[in-house]
Amino acid sequence: MRAIWKGAVSFGLVNVPVRLYSATENHDVQFRQVHREDGGRIKYKRTCSIDGEEVSYDDIAKGYETEDGDMVVLTDEDFADLPSKTSKEIGVTKFVPADQIDPMWLDKSYYLEPDKSATKPYVLLRDALEKEKRMAIVTVSIRTRMTMAVLRVRDGVIVMQTMLWPDEVRAADFAHVDEEQQATKQEMDMAKMLIDQLAGDYDPSEYEDDYAIAVKELVRAKVEGGEVQVAAAEEEESGEVVDLLAALSRSVEKAKASRGEAPSSGSERGTAKKTAKKATAKKSASKKAEKKTEKKAS
Repeated sequence: MRAIWKGAVSFGLVNVPVRLYSATENHDVQFRQVHREDGGRIKYKRTCSIDGEEVSYDDIAKGYETEDGDMVVLTDEDFADLPSKTSKEIGVTKFVPADQIDPMWLDKSYYLEPDKSATKPYVLLRDALEKEKRMAIVTVSIRTRMTMAVLRVRDGVIVMQTMLWPDEVRAADFAHVDEEQQATKQEMDMAKMLIDQLAGDYDPSEYEDDYAIAVKELVRAKVEGGEVQVAAAEEEESGEVVDLLAALSRSVEKAKASRGEAPSSGSERGTAKKTAKKATAKKSASKKAEKKTEKKAS
């Protein structure tokens, strides 16, 4: 794994230098939009919805849409005045009981690895969290924006999980379940029996993404069956050397087309290529003859 952030966990007078690693990765099957006929990738242009013109990246700004549908354009100077922090500190603000943190509040997960010189205070914090059954509420600056997070222990390693802000968790604003509807004793006994029959411990290895596996098997079968669209090499506007004769030939054909003339036939193009080859051969032969003459003269 590659560290994505370096800083330090700070609680009280204790400072623990750490490195941050992403603890999860996305294995969702990714598809691309392609042309059904030849498998070519679909491209989209950045166009303005008002004038229809294509817009370069340099002319693209960030806009905030108001409730009325109006657009407020924000400049780099505007963002420079916003509160942002680039602190490399994971500051502990409070240690709370672990059961007070609802999983719904948790977001992205990271592993914290201590520097070799900070192993002892790292282990101290890890063991204290486990023994007291608590999580540490922290603030941390990732990509210049301050966010809340928790520190907890998993498999002997301190994990940091960023948290959603209070207004990012939605309330269940729908009709509440009718509390007057009470299950009978017989229904509860049957429900308990069902739960007991399906009771067990969670084993991650018992579950797999059957959809992703099926898609990969489908793709593998098509590849082995030769059902593959070979992507055509895209022309790049670079300064690389090209076949001069071919370039001139294309230019001639383009000029004829612009004047409404019929394009050259395949035999004419073939003759042009043969003529070019003969000319090249004659030039090389004459050069060799000149070299032989020079040697005899010397």
